[in-house]
Amino acid sequence: MARLLVLGGSWFLGRTVVEDALADGWEVTTFRRGQGGTDVPGVTLIRGDRTKSEDLNRLAAAGPWDAVVDTSSFVPRETLAIATALAPVVGRYVLISTVSVYEGWPVEPLTENSAVLECPSDAGPDFGYDGDPGPSTYGFGKAGCERAVAEVFGPDRTVLLRPGVILGPYEYVGRLPWWLHRVARGGRVLAPGQPSRSVQPVDVRDVSAFALHTAKADGPVGTFNVTANGRETMSDFLTACQRVTESDATFTWITDEEWLAAQGVAQWTELPLWRTYRGAWAVDSAKARESGLTTRPLFDTATATWAWLRSGTGTVDHERASEQGIDPDKERTILDAWDARERSRNDAR
Repeated sequence: MARLLVLGGSWFLGRTVVEDALADGWEVTTFRRGQGGTDVPGVTLIRGDRTKSEDLNRLAAAGPWDAVVDTSSFVPRETLAIATALAPVVGRYVLISTVSVYEGWPVEPLTENSAVLECPSDAGPDFGYDGDPGPSTYGFGKAGCERAVAEVFGPDRTVLLRPGVILGPYEYVGRLPWWLHRVARGGRVLAPGQPSRSVQPVDVRDVSAFALHTAKADGPVGTFNVTANGRETMSDFLTACQRVTESDATFTWITDEEWLAAQGVAQWTELPLWRTYRGAWAVDSAKARESGLTTRPLFDTATATWAWLRSGTGTVDHERASEQGIDPDKERTILDAWDARERSRNDAR
């Protein structure tokens, strides 16, 4: 039986990876502090802190493993330490990174050959800076984590996965849950931007499946963008939310995005997934598809997430969820202002 180590394993993607690995017949060990999230039954638990050398030594002594999937690396020097400890006892290292490592994110279309932010492998948590619209200290940190793994494990044992927005059951950020709850409430819904705009959120289960595919001894190695194929639109996304919740909501599309931004609406958070930059949903994942990535329709993701939310277990106590969504009064005020604007424009014709 193949042995898998998961760093993290209790939140969203990590939890999904663990559940899928167990279902696929892996023997799974998780390494985490245990201060939040949920332990998945059936795994071997090793409690520890990646910032403590004694904990890393104790972890390495529990090996070997065929692969490690790291869902919780953010600080390069910590990733460098854990990669160094695990190198003698792990076959390959699968690091969950992000498209935020690219210099051009979210302004430019991206491929795996696009320039990556410069960050040393031993950098601390404050390396880099936050720009508008980018880059970010988060992106710098992830770039440094990538470098750390690549330096220790080398090209033949390193897998770097760069997802964009991940949605699905167990989502703690709250993007899709917010939209589902908002659409379920019904009435007029402020729909941002062009309904025909292509979007690329990827289902957590598809990221998990590809991560486990690359974790296998005969799986592909290298760097892969992991996004949906871009064939669905923002209208498809909101329609999926409406169908799944069986809502009577009607969508008012505010297509003048400069006007909408001028109303003080925060992109990405107040109206989750809305971002005006041309590169936000222009990430090429053809390489991953050629290597085995498959992605499911947004309707399937919305269906599974709504079922989870209604199951009684579909709540996640996480600080990031409070960032999502526009205040109902603010939404109504903007819709009223948009109506007045459109009446004035029509009267002027």
